[in-house]
Amino acid sequence: MTWLGSKRGYLTDWLTQQWVKATGCNISLAEQSWLDGPAGDSRLIGKNFFVDYARENHLELVREGTRGLIRDLQELCLDNLSAIAPAVRHFYERTSEYEMDAWCEWRGLFKPFGRALAVLFSRRLQQLNVPLSSLDSSKGMTSVVVQMRDLASGEVKQTAWVRELHATRNVLYAGSYSVCRVPGHSQPCVKVVFPLPHGNAIVVMRPQAHAGGSFSVTSSGNTFGDPGFYFVVHDGYGRASARYVRSLKESIRVYPSERDTARADHVPWLWGIQFLRLHYRMRLVAETHVTLPA
Repeated sequence: MTWLGSKRGYLTDWLTQQWVKATGCNISLAEQSWLDGPAGDSRLIGKNFFVDYARENHLELVREGTRGLIRDLQELCLDNLSAIAPAVRHFYERTSEYEMDAWCEWRGLFKPFGRALAVLFSRRLQQLNVPLSSLDSSKGMTSVVVQMRDLASGEVKQTAWVRELHATRNVLYAGSYSVCRVPGHSQPCVKVVFPLPHGNAIVVMRPQAHAGGSFSVTSSGNTFGDPGFYFVVHDGYGRASARYVRSLKESIRVYPSERDTARADHVPWLWGIQFLRLHYRMRLVAETHVTLPA
């Protein structure tokens, strides 16, 4: 990998950032706060990113008590909230009480593309190391949920979720969760921020409750301001460049399964083609075991 110095970082990262600046929109993060979020430095994200981020931004890390990706699903203002199964709602609101297993299936010619991303970005940054085979996830993964709370107000600003694959010791996922509103959608959305060098990838997902008790979030839209996938490069002084990537979409559907268990199917698409399928099983751990209604 070609290193260009601490200001620009690695060549592959710098070229990606230049693409975002050349093709994206110039924004004020204060005015468009739904595109603001944790940004990384030039070298590494890794499993300890949010410890450093909280210290630098005067946030208190909360590691005890109930910690869910979403504090209360009522924040999403769904008309049919009661349709969501108790096991599904419990997982989202008490995520720290669950252990996880995962299975993956790459489609056709996209697997070499996944390997290229791993070599160029994911393994070096220790971020978004999507399993390349079932062996990568065969030994399970860690699941650490930490809330970041404002010291003055006591308000939880974001919830960090970090997962590391036991088999490879690669960080599968280091992202922060919050609820936000975007210009192109009338209801609150789930916002997930993945720190990257000098910026981040932001996935804004519209929520939906379904018959049968399942709940889905989908990053799909048509134009800037809609739910979807955004690359953001921070330019300093509260300014940033943001690129809406319409061709990349994903859906995550969580549904009830065996007692005290929920399952999820995570399906991303590129140019309308499904290139990967991830399946998760989330089970209440023994130390916090609470029997849920069927």
